[in-house]
Amino acid sequence: MRTGEIRRGCRRLSTAGRAQAGYTYLLVLFIVAGLGLLAAQTGVVWYQAAQRDREADLLAIGAEFARALASYAKASHDHALPQNLQQLVEDKRGPVMVRHLRRIYRDPFTGKPEWGLEKAGGRIAGVYSLGKGGPIRQHDLPKELGGITGEVKSYAEWIFRPPETEGEAAVTPAAAGAAPAAGLPAGNSPAAGTAPAPAR
Repeated sequence: MRTGEIRRGCRRLSTAGRAQAGYTYLLVLFIVAGLGLLAAQTGVVWYQAAQRDREADLLAIGAEFARALASYAKASHDHALPQNLQQLVEDKRGPVMVRHLRRIYRDPFTGKPEWGLEKAGGRIAGVYSLGKGGPIRQHDLPKELGGITGEVKSYAEWIFRPPETEGEAAVTPAAAGAAPAAGLPAGNSPAAGTAPAPAR
């Protein structure tokens, strides 16, 4: 075989090799991009699943707070609501201490035993989360949320209040003999600047 033919054959092989390498590089890029997209989608799904779990915990804990508020009010002749959350854990108004709530639970979204408090007349009318963002769940909410209608954009709108029971009027600040705080319609919006509840 002549030297020129050998050189031309080597050049053809070299060109074919570079083309093959280019196709392989593009294929690797597409695979990496696809894996990145899949990972991002998986992360979103995981985050939403975790958020739904925290929302379920919040709804259960909030219902406990609401029932404790109702129990506290029912235990007094004037249906007075508590001035702080600790009074739900240790109600010392009578000769025997009563526990309307086992403990002050941690907010599933903040991890702290601190809650937003809807107050009227210096007494707690409702409890809400201090978590950021808005809920995924918009329907089939518990009665302790007072029959919310429409889209909820903030967890602060999930205010847990004493539920209305059959044959009884709902416990409200007005019913408890407390006037609503200035600028706060009874049972409608969170109070600003509420103090955190003490940990237990």
